[in-house]
Amino acid sequence: MAAPEGKNSDSDFAPDESSTERSRQYVVVARRYRPQTFDELIGQEHVARALTNAITTNRVGHAYLFTGARGVGKTSAARILAKALDCQSGPTATPCNQCDMCQSISAGSDVDVLEIDGASNRGIDEIRQLRQNVNIRPSRARFKIYIIDEVHMLTREAFNALLKTLEEPPEHVKFIFCTTEPTKIPITILSRCQRFDFAGIQLPSIIERLKQIVAAEGVSADPEALAQLARRAGGSMRDSQSLLEQLLAFGEERITTTDVHTMLGTAADARLSELVAHLVERNAAAAISDLDAALSEGVDVGQLLEQLLGYFRDSMTAAVGCPADTFLHTSPAEHEQLVKAGQQLGLETILAIMQIVDQTLSRMRYSTQGRTLAEMALVRIANLEDLDELADLIAQMRSGTPREGAATRPGPGRSAVAVNPVSPAAKKKAELSTAQQHEPEVQTRSATHVQPLTSETVLAIWQEVLADFSGLLEENASRCESVAFRVPNRLVVTFQAKYTSCKAFCERPEVLSKIEAALAEATGTNVKIDFVLLEDETPSGLAARRPMAHRQRLAAKAEHPLVRRARELFDAQLVRIEEPGD
Repeated sequence: MAAPEGKNSDSDFAPDESSTERSRQYVVVARRYRPQTFDELIGQEHVARALTNAITTNRVGHAYLFTGARGVGKTSAARILAKALDCQSGPTATPCNQCDMCQSISAGSDVDVLEIDGASNRGIDEIRQLRQNVNIRPSRARFKIYIIDEVHMLTREAFNALLKTLEEPPEHVKFIFCTTEPTKIPITILSRCQRFDFAGIQLPSIIERLKQIVAAEGVSADPEALAQLARRAGGSMRDSQSLLEQLLAFGEERITTTDVHTMLGTAADARLSELVAHLVERNAAAAISDLDAALSEGVDVGQLLEQLLGYFRDSMTAAVGCPADTFLHTSPAEHEQLVKAGQQLGLETILAIMQIVDQTLSRMRYSTQGRTLAEMALVRIANLEDLDELADLIAQMRSGTPREGAATRPGPGRSAVAVNPVSPAAKKKAELSTAQQHEPEVQTRSATHVQPLTSETVLAIWQEVLADFSGLLEENASRCESVAFRVPNRLVVTFQAKYTSCKAFCERPEVLSKIEAALAEATGTNVKIDFVLLEDETPSGLAARRPMAHRQRLAAKAEHPLVRRARELFDAQLVRIEEPGD
């Protein structure tokens, strides 16, 4: 258990100065309860063990690099290492924290242990001065130690100036670098340091430390309130202690979950659970009402969306089969509803919800209409279809028969339907997949209405097909001069030269596909159509007949079902056609 900074580790955990002195010389919680020995370095046992063994076996390096997220103990470990090396009873793995050296290092005031802020001392001039000073022996300590925080902020020139000194420093000098962004440090610096990566602190460890601080401060707290602070800290011990200090400033004798939600601007668990339940039921009106009620209670709209994102993150992990100890953002009381929501929504729908919330949070950073954006997100979530049914729909289209049970599985809050509706894009993807697997197959009429396509029946079939259409399609297609059946499953529809626009209209992909689909239904087989002008058949057009036939052949390939589906799906324009070689 960490002693207050500058105090005997064997004394009580709580500071022993009087109330008057404490109010006059107040020190923040994160500093008062900073770890003073390697044993107190919570969550970084691997680092503590390695440094302890290095000191015990006299294998202390000349340069160390401590990396990790904010508030995980990098600077604290650097100070502990400095005390272990310069303690009057050292070098020792357990500094006494009693001698003048240990206390001055803990206070950050020792003349031989220099703590440098890399952000404000990042230039080459500062590093040149450091190089000049390293040759001066320490005034009273065993080692002169340089602790450079946020070392990645140094300029490239400053790093280059530090290289030689860092590689071969005087025997009385040690360097300890701390950074949150090791990727910004040149590889030449990294290769000269022993690197230790500090992990995020586990939730139970943060909760336990908060309990110790609360007890030392003479205040009680609800366990769930401390758990909420720990979850909010996201693995940072310092962040959790800073949040706790805000609550202590309220002056209440007991810290409750209500106090935590009020301070953070977050929604209570009951409010969040009610909102999620309405989203699962696809009740957009009730969800917006929940949002309005939460905002009237003082909840920040951005924080509420952050809570939703965390909730559905845990729901996602539940949907893929992870145990409850992997849930990061929800309390144990919410786990049952969370698992149930994951089962009702399905994994694909949960992923879509998370994308909607994440995109909304990104847009809110650049908008003054945060509430409107949040309401849009809730409505979009409430109107999401059951995306897990998409795979079933594709399988059904491939097999051509309804999947067993498909007609009796209603979505949450909806009545049963034969096939759950999906978005147009999903339908196009399913149709494209079906076309790839079953290109020759078509949906035909009943056997009594199917006519074989021959030279004798071609005109009657064409007229029957046109009779099923109306509007511009029927008007333009009926302007044709003749319809001929020349090769198996292919029609040649001829227009006079003055009806070029009619021919062009019929050649539009969406129009052509409708006509060919109607022909396939009438004849029971796929039929391709070539539209030509009458002048192409005159003697004056004989010289151009061969290249025109080639273009017609290419046009026919362009109307292949797969090519046509691809154009519709991606809204693309045909640029060229490359025919495969032999």
